[in-house]
Amino acid sequence: MDLDAVGIAAAIRARRLSCVEVMTAHLDRIARLNPRFNAIVALGDRDALLNEARDADAALARGAAAGALHGLPFAVKDLQALRGYPMTMGSPLLAGFRPAADSLMVARLRAAGVIFVGKTNTPEFGLGSHTDNRVYGATRNAYDPALSAGGSSGGAAVAVALGMLPLADGSDYGGSLRNPAGWNGIFGLRPSIGRVPMDATDGWLPSMSVLGPMARSVRDLAVLMAVQSGYDPRAPLSIPGDGSAFLGSLDRDLAGLRLAWGGDLHGHTPCEPGVLAVCERALRALEAHGCHVEAAAPDFDYPALWQAAQRLRAWQLGALLLPYYRNPATRAVLGAKACFEVETGLALSAYDVAAASAVRGEWAECVRRFLERYDALVLPTAQVFPFPVGDDYPDAIAGRPMRTYHEWMQAALLVTFSGCPALAAPAGFDAAGRPMGVQFVVPNRGELDALRIASAYERAVLPDLHRPPLAA
Repeated sequence: MDLDAVGIAAAIRARRLSCVEVMTAHLDRIARLNPRFNAIVALGDRDALLNEARDADAALARGAAAGALHGLPFAVKDLQALRGYPMTMGSPLLAGFRPAADSLMVARLRAAGVIFVGKTNTPEFGLGSHTDNRVYGATRNAYDPALSAGGSSGGAAVAVALGMLPLADGSDYGGSLRNPAGWNGIFGLRPSIGRVPMDATDGWLPSMSVLGPMARSVRDLAVLMAVQSGYDPRAPLSIPGDGSAFLGSLDRDLAGLRLAWGGDLHGHTPCEPGVLAVCERALRALEAHGCHVEAAAPDFDYPALWQAAQRLRAWQLGALLLPYYRNPATRAVLGAKACFEVETGLALSAYDVAAASAVRGEWAECVRRFLERYDALVLPTAQVFPFPVGDDYPDAIAGRPMRTYHEWMQAALLVTFSGCPALAAPAGFDAAGRPMGVQFVVPNRGELDALRIASAYERAVLPDLHRPPLAA
């Protein structure tokens, strides 16, 4: 099924394609490719899914209102609750858990008419940017199954890249939408905090984790963003309004667009040789269309910023994992990354958290002022190319040791810390054929601007890039 999601949805509504035909095509592709790539987990029963597709066709025949995604197959990232399906979060501790209700975001997808076919794979509790866990195993890169798919939305990215799904949801704290998008040749949008309402035990103290869309085209990305977005009273800090603005025109002229190429942030985020060169080639293609690209990045105390980012992340994520850590029976099963976050958080005082939060505020203001001079800050989606799928994470980059499991994604986490939306797009390949992406960082609540920039970039740069060969 090589139409994009918008095209499939339009063909279903016009009765040029049936939901059964669409479901059959995608299930056939899943059957052919998923055993090799392991992107979709907890796959539903084929006959039951085809019956749901028949029901969706019958609803259209009756003249029932069709949602924006009516009849499209969809698998939810295995960090989100989907009624009736397993929700393991990649942890053996939750291997038998089946939620009784949908999460807030999943409920919106259901209302838009998708047919849920399963879940997409993620690392344990979404920790780390390599999708591997002890429940389902590793997800493999769409271009080369010997390489990592990235994470934590690795299953989603590979499923979309290979055409097993038209669209997918992802989540992002330290690059979990952006890195797998860049490593698998698709688009992923990390929105502003509050743009997509999230379930939380304390809705007044939002995490820096956000939910967002993944897709093969910017137009598809915008449509899913529209479905996911909008205020919900159960998420009191969610942004007022709905997502209708994302359904408008994405036209933007590249002439006059001002981009700051941040590279390795003045050497503070070292990159594997070749990463910056791939991104710079993509930016040169933009310059040929009248875009102005300048090498520039915010000036800041980056070591202090990284320390603050680690502390706030540990405080937020460690608090969620603390009950498992305190119980000796579950602590014995908890993975090393989860224990690291809890133990880092336990060493903090409330005043340490307040000081780290103050650094976050200073950094956000620094980036806000910087973006007054540019339409976007451009950075790589990762500091390294996809590594072997059997590795856990890089132990060094360009000769600099990585002291934690997430330091190799420092550039992505620092963007998170700014509060700014960031849209990941394919950039190209190195001489070995390994993919890399760029991320366009725009001011807070500037998702529509990011989509318009990416749409112009898509037209100018991406016709020269290739999709994974198995997607055909």
